[in-house]
Amino acid sequence: MVFVHVCQGHQFEGIYIVTLFTGLREGEVLGLTWDCVDFRRGMLTINKQLQRERRGSGDYHFLPTKSGKTRYLTPAPYVMEVLKRQQDRQNQWKKDAGKAWNNPGRLVFTNELGGNLSAQTVYLRFKKLVAEIDCPDTRFHDLRHSYAVTALRSGDDIKTVQENLGHHTAAFTLDVYAHVTAQMKTESANRMQNFISSIV
Repeated sequence: MVFVHVCQGHQFEGIYIVTLFTGLREGEVLGLTWDCVDFRRGMLTINKQLQRERRGSGDYHFLPTKSGKTRYLTPAPYVMEVLKRQQDRQNQWKKDAGKAWNNPGRLVFTNELGGNLSAQTVYLRFKKLVAEIDCPDTRFHDLRHSYAVTALRSGDDIKTVQENLGHHTAAFTLDVYAHVTAQMKTESANRMQNFISSIV
């Protein structure tokens, strides 16, 4: 995948890679905290999102997930390795910043002083990256869709994909990704035809 290569070494590489391979929403990945990362079991707990106040101070606050429910993901080991590198990187920032370090929420993805990242900045840098690979219309949310399509085509059952995405029902997931499942049915029929042809 071209995008994976183009974002290597980018300031927000970890955010983009984790989103692409877990299907997290933007607020969920930006609101991921270290207490929700279990390296020993290789699991993530998704129980909140980071959102900016639309009025007033414009500060960022933790809010419940879109569904209001907590979900548990078991990402690919590669994702956990990306998070481990982010932890090492952040520990170095903390050491360099000294008393200036301030990350009270224990956010996974921060700036060099521990502050939360601006969703707008993360989005604009993403748009710049996808423009470099001639995909200027790609949205940050499309990383989530890419995860879902890849998971389905890799053989994950619809219930697992639904739970990982945090959709209310598997029926909703089926509706959203009907084009993928229809193509998978055709491919299944072709495989069955090949099998039949081999025995008759």
